[in-house]
Amino acid sequence: MSGTGRTKGGRGRLGSVLSGLVVAVGCVLFLGGFAWGAVVYKPFTVPTDSMAPTIEPGDRVLAERIDGAEVRRGDVVIFNDKTWGDLPMVKRVVGVGGDKIACCDAGGRMTINGKAVEEPYLHSKGPASPTGFTAVVPDGELFLLGDERMGSLDSRRHLEDAGHGAVPRSAVSARLDAVAWPLPGALVGRPQSFADLPGGVSQPGPVTLVLASVALGAALILGGAAYGPVARAVGRRGEPAAPRPRVTADA
Repeated sequence: MSGTGRTKGGRGRLGSVLSGLVVAVGCVLFLGGFAWGAVVYKPFTVPTDSMAPTIEPGDRVLAERIDGAEVRRGDVVIFNDKTWGDLPMVKRVVGVGGDKIACCDAGGRMTINGKAVEEPYLHSKGPASPTGFTAVVPDGELFLLGDERMGSLDSRRHLEDAGHGAVPRSAVSARLDAVAWPLPGALVGRPQSFADLPGGVSQPGPVTLVLASVALGAALILGGAAYGPVARAVGRRGEPAAPRPRVTADA
């Protein structure tokens, strides 16, 4: 009798210790994921439809904090430039220092240094720009366009400025990695049409690992916390029923 009780108690204590350990690990992953994300990313709400359909107005995005030197063609970036109104703006980088950007070729495509670029992310299936343009990007600067080429106020609208539509790399503060809201969200991919150009495309930030850490941590916390009630319920079902009192007839 006493040996059986100790065995059950030992298993109960071991289960409680393991449950607490699982919850502790879950808390580390959950809170650590949030802390990691807060350091690497900043949230931003996109105010206009200039990047539709890639990003719709009102979308809540996660933007990786980066230095302007890390920007590559195809990146969707957040930047501030006094010439553009000195407000945070979101556009896609299509040209870097030394590039000659032109639109459009016979197929309606934009060209970079004479090479036609496919842009499957564009809002419309027509020409890459409703108006033709040519620009040479100064060294250390970027040429930016919106994916909604019909109405986007981008580098094309600033061709007559001193920078000929380009902004300094130092104006960039972050690069978009994912749409966090509305759910289910989506990653912001790197267009492979830019991969064959010198410098290639950038690598995604750790957004997938951050989200996985938060999700796994939450699952461990819930699973560990549920162990006690589940174990007690199972234990009650396994206990033998109390014997009924015997009833004897009077002699």
